[in-house]
Amino acid sequence: MGPGTTVRWRRRRVGGGWRRAVCAALIAGAVVLPLSAAARPEIPAPAPAILAAPTAATLDETYAANRANAAEASRMAAGHGDRHRAAADRAMADRSRHLLAFDGRGAGLATQVFGDLAHADRVAALVPGSDTSLDTYGRFRAAALALHRQLVAEAPAGTRTAVVAWLGYETPGTVSTTVATTDRADRAAPELRALVADLRRITGPGTRLTLLCHSYGSVVCARAADGLDVADIVLVGSPGTGADTAASLHTGARIWAARGADDWVEHVPHASADLFGTTVGFGTDPLSPNFGARVFDAGDGGHSDYFDTGSLSLTNLARIALGETTEVTHD
Repeated sequence: MGPGTTVRWRRRRVGGGWRRAVCAALIAGAVVLPLSAAARPEIPAPAPAILAAPTAATLDETYAANRANAAEASRMAAGHGDRHRAAADRAMADRSRHLLAFDGRGAGLATQVFGDLAHADRVAALVPGSDTSLDTYGRFRAAALALHRQLVAEAPAGTRTAVVAWLGYETPGTVSTTVATTDRADRAAPELRALVADLRRITGPGTRLTLLCHSYGSVVCARAADGLDVADIVLVGSPGTGADTAASLHTGARIWAARGADDWVEHVPHASADLFGTTVGFGTDPLSPNFGARVFDAGDGGHSDYFDTGSLSLTNLARIALGETTEVTHD
């Protein structure tokens, strides 16, 4: 359920029994299908830089330390013979990158800032879905760049904006046992809450914070939502959140939801079932009236298109992040 997925599901009406059968098939298929990542040897990298909690005054030092760590990760990956990862790490070490966090170990973690975070009035944090890692980071970065450009273009005069691309958890593979359960999201939720605390410390209480959560990232946002100090939580291309209603997320944030007309995730069964000792599936469709989110128009795009430049979905996402919610178009 990540941005690179090209699967298309055939439309059909489904009953509860069929939904459960599909959930079972997803898990069974994930168990037996070989995963290229599982066979890949571990890439050496240094431990993350040990830094104090970031503040507006220490951001430049934080960015520099994490770039240095990425540069060392690149050298270690190159010495290991992994040119692809070495290039990815080297790009992260570029002087233009503002890295709030970086960890080159395993699939890799990174938090990148676009814009002047210390002085921003509006901050949008992107939470990605499955198959997002340092090796595929380019497409996630492109989404963040497109959003930041849209915010700059639409912001009222004098309003300063920033975007935070948060690859702060190990995302599941689209074809894996983990993508159909909340396990990864449960582990990611405390890290997302820590990010919000960092952003509050850096920007101050007057800054408007918004979470934009794509695909499996919407499950992460839902698990972190309880009492979270953000203005809006936006779910796009969501397979469900693991919650029955927006109210059960226990947040004062406004909950928004949208899905592109050509997004295959519409045909993922919105159900949950106990299979193989775990709960599979994410329950109620966030676009369902029973869920209670504010549903907005995401246009005609597919699962990977929400942040495409010029798209209706990107326009509406920017309006929500800017607090211009009366301008958001609805289905």
